[in-house]
Amino acid sequence: MSYIRPNFRHPELATNELGYSRRDYEGSLSTLCAGCGHDSISAAIIQACFENAVPPHKVAKISGIGCSSKTPTYFLNKSHGFNSVHGRMPSVATGANLANRDMIYIGVSGDGDSASIGFGQFAHVTRRNLNMLYIVENNGCYGLTKGQDSATADVGSASKKGVPNPYEPIDLCTTALQMGATFVARSFSGDKAQLVPLIKAAIAHRGFAFIDVISPCVTFNNTAKSTKGYEFIRDHMAATGKMDFVPVRQEITADYTPGFTQEITLHDGSVIHLYKQDAKLLATDRDSALRAVQEHKARGEVLTGLLYIEPDDPDFHEIQATVKKPLRDLDASDLCPGQRALEAINSNLR
Repeated sequence: MSYIRPNFRHPELATNELGYSRRDYEGSLSTLCAGCGHDSISAAIIQACFENAVPPHKVAKISGIGCSSKTPTYFLNKSHGFNSVHGRMPSVATGANLANRDMIYIGVSGDGDSASIGFGQFAHVTRRNLNMLYIVENNGCYGLTKGQDSATADVGSASKKGVPNPYEPIDLCTTALQMGATFVARSFSGDKAQLVPLIKAAIAHRGFAFIDVISPCVTFNNTAKSTKGYEFIRDHMAATGKMDFVPVRQEITADYTPGFTQEITLHDGSVIHLYKQDAKLLATDRDSALRAVQEHKARGEVLTGLLYIEPDDPDFHEIQATVKKPLRDLDASDLCPGQRALEAINSNLR
């Protein structure tokens, strides 16, 4: 089996206004588990950038640590990228954004990377309204460390060991709304018809655009007490050596009419209820968005779609009155204006 992408391109492959085909926005082959929702999110990003005619070389992809943070490798291979420290992606994105405001910044994180070790970083990059798209691929568990509950796991949800989670979850959309995000949305990795337009709108938004994407884990949301679970099999098998097996699961998809609830059965048999849009939600009213999220949560539903947008708030550069040019384009006279300018600055501080 070959893991090298073929170089062949169909001569009639559709192109966007820049002359790029969808293949030009792809990345390396994914090494995630077959059927992982994260790959569906990567495909949605590829489609959104292709349809928006985003120049790949104008994009900077920033991530932290985790299964989700591996995914920038799988899209936009002609873009800039930086895989940072666990939970510190917002700091790296802020520094890069300050250095070159002309780039399009896409931050990819996970529920562990953003809601646990990076929760403080997430809160501060949100309130500063940094001009970027921030996507959280939310599966409620730590996939790289064998499926423990993450901070977004709901009360009563069973971990890999079958122990119900006793703690209240962190709702990242609610947090983003409370911290001042100017674009907040939630989607499902299998709902391409909803997710692609949300990503397109978020990329075009000036300011901090946050999308929380529910993305089921195909490997660690199975029930360990089952005789088909990994724990039982390991305890009841004889083998010639130590090995493991990740089953190939079918990708979960959904497509349903706005205004209705869709019941989604996950790989372990558990069920989530997605609700697309809300007639009572006013997307330009932050309080309305907060109420809608809480009301649906009380009914056991996950509200998806655009929750809030504020197109006119100043972004981080406007708040800080930074220079219009990227720092790389500033010459010595800009960076060192001379003694007279320094004396004027000092006199204003006296």
